[in-house]
Amino acid sequence: MRWRIDLRYDGTAFHGWARQGGLRTVQGVLEQALGTVLRQSEPPSVTCAGRTDTGVHARGQVVHLWLPEGTVARDLIHRLNGVLPDDVWINAAAPAPDGFDARFSALFRRYVYRVCDDRAAWDPLTRNHVLRVLQPLDVDRMNEASAHLLGEHDFAAFCRRREGASTVRALLEFSWRRTAPGRVEATVIADAFCHSMVRALVGSVLPVGDGRREPSWPAEVLAARVRDSAVFVVPAHGLTLEEVRYPADEGMAARAVEARQVRGEVHQRG
Repeated sequence: MRWRIDLRYDGTAFHGWARQGGLRTVQGVLEQALGTVLRQSEPPSVTCAGRTDTGVHARGQVVHLWLPEGTVARDLIHRLNGVLPDDVWINAAAPAPDGFDARFSALFRRYVYRVCDDRAAWDPLTRNHVLRVLQPLDVDRMNEASAHLLGEHDFAAFCRRREGASTVRALLEFSWRRTAPGRVEATVIADAFCHSMVRALVGSVLPVGDGRREPSWPAEVLAARVRDSAVFVVPAHGLTLEEVRYPADEGMAARAVEARQVRGEVHQRG
């Protein structure tokens, strides 16, 4: 029976999501825990909504997997959280609706990138989750620059190319707001993301915020459709996958078919 599991994790001590021999990854840790609680030498393989890179965090990661008949959600959650390390936590688990696919049924992924731009406001306790920059940021200029990137485009200039993979994406939201003195957050929402796309987008707008670039510059980079060495891909630790949104249950299968047709086998990574 196909199940959906929602989880969160601190990505600091992980080498990303995807299982890698000899390295600690979120997928590896989760599958090992499943093998323990299910008493299976070959634990079930899990498929996630978005494969996060080394150091990226998640509050809203979603996976699907096949579990034996008779699995009880409450017991599964309790037992998994009992054996998982402290940097991973299961929020919810339930049998999945018909046609549900954690990756392809998703309507969009929402990431947030967090920045501190005031030395006096820097909190070293947040150093694994917030990027510290040296200059104050102008949020209005950053929003002006980000607005030019919205819509469906070829984001090749902001992606690490993968053989045979499309770099066309629909960027639904890219906005900045000041949440407290010295604290700025970028919200980035798209139907899907290419490898390193979110961090490259953020890196193209930060120099607009501190005055080194004009608000038109990120759009010029986008139009060139080639990687620009002047775009700094910001560090992973400021990035968190906050939410994966899905359609109503009856629309899961149709959405998965649509996404496969549009994207093909494209890795959904932030």
